[in-house]
Amino acid sequence: MNKLLQSTGFKRISIFVVIAIAIYAMKSMINLILLTFIFAFLMDRLVQFIERKIPLNRKLIVVISYASIVGLLSYGLVMYLPMISGEITALIKQLTAFYTTKHDNIVLNYLMNRMEEIKISSYLEQGFTFVLKYFTDISKIGLQILLSLLMSLFFLLEKPRLIEFTKKFRTSKVAPIYSEIEFFARKFVGTFGKVIEAQLIIAVVNCILTTISLWILDFPQLGGLSIMIFILGLIPVAGVIISMIPLAIIAYSIGGLIKVLYVGIAIMIIHGIEAYILNPNLMSSKTNLPVFYTFIVLIFSEHFFGVWGLIVGIPVFVFFLDVLEVTESKKR
Repeated sequence: MNKLLQSTGFKRISIFVVIAIAIYAMKSMINLILLTFIFAFLMDRLVQFIERKIPLNRKLIVVISYASIVGLLSYGLVMYLPMISGEITALIKQLTAFYTTKHDNIVLNYLMNRMEEIKISSYLEQGFTFVLKYFTDISKIGLQILLSLLMSLFFLLEKPRLIEFTKKFRTSKVAPIYSEIEFFARKFVGTFGKVIEAQLIIAVVNCILTTISLWILDFPQLGGLSIMIFILGLIPVAGVIISMIPLAIIAYSIGGLIKVLYVGIAIMIIHGIEAYILNPNLMSSKTNLPVFYTFIVLIFSEHFFGVWGLIVGIPVFVFFLDVLEVTESKKR
């Protein structure tokens, strides 16, 4: 028993359980914690990239980078938010009209009747209620984003000093605990952060390519659709499938089955670019999960963590794989 209590594995598991309990106890602050980490990680990567290209003072680069991004976001919100909100409203009306109208296509009417039998309208109503609730809490979300930006800014401005100060714990009385926490922190940054960064890049590229394809196909409400595609693009694999439903409905409304076929071909080409070009170059081999595992992780993470679970479920699962040293075999 004494050997078990003194073993590295037992201490590591015990500390991990304590960390998990502490995070669960702070679940009301999970938005602030995750947003701060994501902003700090992404901005640190941007600052490192600029620092390699332009020999300037680090703090100056951090301030200029934050000022530029906040300025661009503020300009975009002021200039395009009314237009995008109008397009989203028109998009919801178009989808609702399609759902409530009888169609000449027998197969389509059968699908609509089946959807009515499983009370899909109630699910849509719950979804719209969920979205409206988030929009009504926009002040709270805006405050959390502002606090996250400020905390990540202070972190990056004092990053070298913070690292030096934190290293003092190595020679303190809590050195054994600190070494294990440092182990998990390195694993977390090396897997979770990089997977989030890759998901963001993939979502941006996917949004740009899909928006260009929809523009070529003369789709309306491109602003609202591009935002929807970007948000769903943050969800691995399932985001493409979910986005196909409203796109197919709009395509049928404006051009019939032939337009649906064109949209399907465009989405398959873009998904092929994502799966065979972006994913292998941006993600490590550990994130190359089977589709079944991906859906299982997304289902459970959404159940336990809500919307955040869809975005961070796969990165957290990859973090666990890295901690457990589940690596892909070199020989096949």
